[in-house]
Amino acid sequence: MKITGLHLLMTYQCTFECDHCFVWGNPRQSGVMTLQDIRKILTQAQALGTVKSIYFEGGEPFLYYAVLVQAVREAARMGFDVGLVSNAYWATSLEDAIEWLKPLSRLIQDLTVSSDLFHYDVAISQQSRNAAAAAQLLGIPLGTISIAQPESLEHTDAIGQIPTGDEATLMYRGRAAVNLAYKASPQPWDTLVKCPYENLRDPGRLHVDPLGYLHICQGIAIGNLFEEPLEQIIARYDPKKHPICGVLLSGGPVELVRRYDLAHRLEYADACHLCYEGRIALRNRFPDILTPDQMYG
Repeated sequence: MKITGLHLLMTYQCTFECDHCFVWGNPRQSGVMTLQDIRKILTQAQALGTVKSIYFEGGEPFLYYAVLVQAVREAARMGFDVGLVSNAYWATSLEDAIEWLKPLSRLIQDLTVSSDLFHYDVAISQQSRNAAAAAQLLGIPLGTISIAQPESLEHTDAIGQIPTGDEATLMYRGRAAVNLAYKASPQPWDTLVKCPYENLRDPGRLHVDPLGYLHICQGIAIGNLFEEPLEQIIARYDPKKHPICGVLLSGGPVELVRRYDLAHRLEYADACHLCYEGRIALRNRFPDILTPDQMYG
């Protein structure tokens, strides 16, 4: 497995409590990276030798702005390409957005802003417009994440958190599995025979959360960077032998149900929905893999 990107979930806290959120972000969530934590992660990423890009996201990373700015400086100084993912709550005016982004303007290669009907009451919020205008003035490359509503059929596929099209598919994992699955067109459970979104063999990028867990998909950990070096975790990972990823690779969420003899419904919103509910049922059996609690509400 060759990892070229590492996405740091700086915090599980967020200004919003969106129904679609993979990681159950909300203002009350616990879990925040300190500068010391971030430095440990960056040092391990550098030692691995293959990581080219570092993303800071959440939750909402701008909630811890001073730490974010210093972390971006240090990541850039170490030679990483740096990106940020934010809901742009801070871009209350163009002038304000410029002030927020100015310290980051020569340090980051991407600012990705979330704007859709889950975050705001309009698809393109004024905050996202302000952030986009400020980024353009400061020469910061800008991208967007816009998640389709459950009722919308006009969407494109997405990989992880970064969509490849203008509007990304809603994936029914995390809070979406609980709050939105009933709105989806149901699919027979035994047709969900593969993971359609994540490359579990060679993902290219991984997420690390404030507790140190390294996620190949949100809520499926392959190790903890605060307990074991990243290099060792990557070297040890065998997708075929992993008790969750290996099963998913052999037959998708359906195989997860069959292999572990799990109770199930007849229909689900999508493969993520069945996988997420199956993983919840298996958490006591695999507590070091299906973790932490924040990922499961």
